[in-house]
Amino acid sequence: MSAQDPTLDPEWWRDAVIYQIYVRSFADGNGDGVGDLAGVRSRLVYLQQLGVDAIWFTPWYASPMADGGYDVADYRRIDPAFGDLEQARSLIAEAAELGIRTIVDIVPNHVSDQHAWFQEALQAEPGSPARDRFWFRPGRGPSGDEAPNGWTSNFGGSTWTRAKNPDGTPGEWYLHLFAPEQPDLNWNHPDVRAEHEDLLRFWFDLGAAGVRIDSAALLLKDPQLPEVPAAVVPGSHPYEDRDELHEVYRSWRAVADSYPGGRLLVGEIWLPDAERFAKYLRPDELHTAFNFDFLSCPWQRDALVASIASTLSAHAPVHAPATWVLSNHDVTRPVTRYGRADTSFSFAAKRAATWTDLDLGNRRARAAALLAMALPGSLYLYQGEELGLPEVEDIAEDALQDPMHFRSGGIDPGRDGCRVPLPWSGDAPPYGFSPAGTGPSPWLPQPDDWSGFTVSDQISDITSMLTLYRSALAIRRSQPHLRDSAPDWLEAGDGALLFRRGTDFGCLVNFGPESIGLPPHDRVLLASNPLVSGALPADTAAWLRLPASG
Repeated sequence: MSAQDPTLDPEWWRDAVIYQIYVRSFADGNGDGVGDLAGVRSRLVYLQQLGVDAIWFTPWYASPMADGGYDVADYRRIDPAFGDLEQARSLIAEAAELGIRTIVDIVPNHVSDQHAWFQEALQAEPGSPARDRFWFRPGRGPSGDEAPNGWTSNFGGSTWTRAKNPDGTPGEWYLHLFAPEQPDLNWNHPDVRAEHEDLLRFWFDLGAAGVRIDSAALLLKDPQLPEVPAAVVPGSHPYEDRDELHEVYRSWRAVADSYPGGRLLVGEIWLPDAERFAKYLRPDELHTAFNFDFLSCPWQRDALVASIASTLSAHAPVHAPATWVLSNHDVTRPVTRYGRADTSFSFAAKRAATWTDLDLGNRRARAAALLAMALPGSLYLYQGEELGLPEVEDIAEDALQDPMHFRSGGIDPGRDGCRVPLPWSGDAPPYGFSPAGTGPSPWLPQPDDWSGFTVSDQISDITSMLTLYRSALAIRRSQPHLRDSAPDWLEAGDGALLFRRGTDFGCLVNFGPESIGLPPHDRVLLASNPLVSGALPADTAAWLRLPASG
């Protein structure tokens, strides 16, 4: 059996370190300025040495790239910009030989408008079976030129676009919770459900150890498509977190469990209600889900303690592990976010963001990394997080590509700033992202001052963010009691938090403005920044070997 086979440890996911790869921006193997599977394969040893257990790929499928690949045209084909299916198969196998499992991204809420099903629907008549796989509806008003309802897209504007009839005249409208190029599927249709179960089997058969489920709470819609009420009764929102959605994930879990040792199902679920969130993690549904409450939390002791406590409390009744996430391909990078006056994250607040103190943000991001790694459950890292990359906020208008920016009329800065290609080596763009002497520049421009962020610059620097991550992940792996023991909160004084894991591991974080003394300890295992005269400075975390308890 390969190292990637989940039968070696069917519960590997409970405390795994999973590294998110945004393929276009990870590494360019063929020199065309776009990251690809050849580039990823060339960097697998780097990921092994970093200390990750699995890699999660954002969509690598055939796509027009209207939304960075989340508009999928064909799930059984790799986009030619990235490679082909045989390369994907080889990558999965090569990663497995290094002890790294592979998780693929499934986008069940919608497909690309270039998907064969949607193209068939456009050519079909209203009311035809081909259109039943989507949400086609006549418009309102005498001429049908008003959208069927007033729902607002997650990317701004209406959720409806009017299609043309085969003869070119204005026709029905179709629903898209995101961009017009991403028509929503009708999950009440048996074809849709059968297709996705078959897709799970397709990728599991190719060796994938799990799937990440995009927009996992949005699939089911009220067939009447009513307006969103001012006050929503839990489970009755017209398109979010509907009770009948759990039946879908029970069927997916049955597919996953039919494989030896099982396969991982992890959901992208943005829900404020912890009880509703936990329902998706019952033993016959998803294994885990992303913890966006922790990711969005401001750099404040009480807020983070409350987030950690509520997260663990919500997961306990369903015996599911929590996940800890500081960043991903959609949100402002931690170094930038933690250096602002408002250190929380929301898409609305991002629009109003102002000046950033990157030195302060870097200190806090280092401390936050140690805090997240010390908590029970699985850990997700987004590529470049381990390099301390800041958000790139000065990309020229003509270089931006994110539909969120354009659909908002330029009000939202979009997500391109956290998707800039990684710097690997050298002192000027493309910083080793593409092979030396090759043609086009990276698909998004890299800053001219990133030489200090490259892997080659950081790998031998004992003070670098990369060294901190590698050291912390090595310690985390060596501490068996970090697998599942709950935090035991200890007194740390105002402005600090302290907890014990197991018998003797301690994590201390100082949120206050002044240095604080360390509690009784045998030694300091690791600190996010140097101690000063034996004290822990502001915005710094330390892992300690505490006197054994019990």
